[in-house]
Amino acid sequence: MNFELTEEQRMWRKAVHDFCEQEVKPKAAELDALAEFNTEAFQKMGPLGLLGMDIPEEYGGAGVDSVSSAIALMELGMTCGGTALSVVAHSGLGCAPISLFGSEEQKRNWLPTLAMGTDGLAALALTESRTGSDLVGGVKTRAELEGDEWVINGDKAWITNAGVSSLIVTLCRTDPAGGSRSLSLIVVPTNTNGLHIHPAEKKMGVRASPANAISYENVRVPKDHLLGEAGRGLYQTLEVLDGGRIGIGAISIGLAQAALQEAIGYAKERETFGVPLIKHQAIQWMIADAATQIEAALLLIYQAAWLKDSGKPFSKEASIAKLFASEMAEEVCRNAIQIHGAYGYSSEYPIERMYRDVRLMTIGEGTSEIQRMVIAKRVIS
Repeated sequence: MNFELTEEQRMWRKAVHDFCEQEVKPKAAELDALAEFNTEAFQKMGPLGLLGMDIPEEYGGAGVDSVSSAIALMELGMTCGGTALSVVAHSGLGCAPISLFGSEEQKRNWLPTLAMGTDGLAALALTESRTGSDLVGGVKTRAELEGDEWVINGDKAWITNAGVSSLIVTLCRTDPAGGSRSLSLIVVPTNTNGLHIHPAEKKMGVRASPANAISYENVRVPKDHLLGEAGRGLYQTLEVLDGGRIGIGAISIGLAQAALQEAIGYAKERETFGVPLIKHQAIQWMIADAATQIEAALLLIYQAAWLKDSGKPFSKEASIAKLFASEMAEEVCRNAIQIHGAYGYSSEYPIERMYRDVRLMTIGEGTSEIQRMVIAKRVIS
């Protein structure tokens, strides 16, 4: 087994790291406080390849492997959880369905501009106000075929990037009979009449990443905006979410790594009982546990990413990696605040923002409870 990154992957990490240090980190605290999207940074991400990670090169994307994508998301997570979330929601959730299931014409029509972000980002709309993880029975947004158009009515909630996107891949019920073959994915441009994107939600963390409720009122899109076959939406969505879980796990690791660095830096400077805080065994054990947990999570993420790139089944491994990484990161951030003491509770220190950002990671892309259900199903069967 080879645990070494390739030279290309190391160069990619260096390029993304430098970009984050220059374009993301300096504004992270300010944009979190203002709950504002980092428009300037996203305008510069396209040429670097950060917006086209899940888009093949022949359609203008970077076409990087899944390990490289995870590396980039870790670097972004280390500097701003909100910015990282918008990147993974665009690339891994919004663009991926088009790359995976779109026709040649659809790919050439939408992917090149999404790879550059010239007209806006992409979003995936699954969640509704009355349902979360129960996609089969809970999705009420419906699409009816009238002539050569789909007519969509319903609502979606907590849709990341909706307010900054040029198109939204929407999960709709296309067969009123219900069941696992009653759902379909349909691409809806955000300038379509009848589509209403509501003001961004007021959130605890990842505040630089907008999440919006959406209303569909007789929204009409061409028949050819359907991705793949009608009735395949659930299976397409589950495949996309498997990849997205690797991304959320990677962001979690980035947040944990940043929290550990902050904790170590503070513990070296702060003195108690006549010695630096770092000299106390209780603090050293917290740091040792964090380093161990981060390393374990990193290996799990790399394993899931490698399986995906190898064309092997990776659903269980993606859920394991996401579950462990997200819960690990929350604990690491919690202990980093503990090491800071009262200062860790102050917004003057970045660890407070990291703790708020990391709290979403055990919820988004399927809660920890859903991950345990996915894992158990595959272990028991």
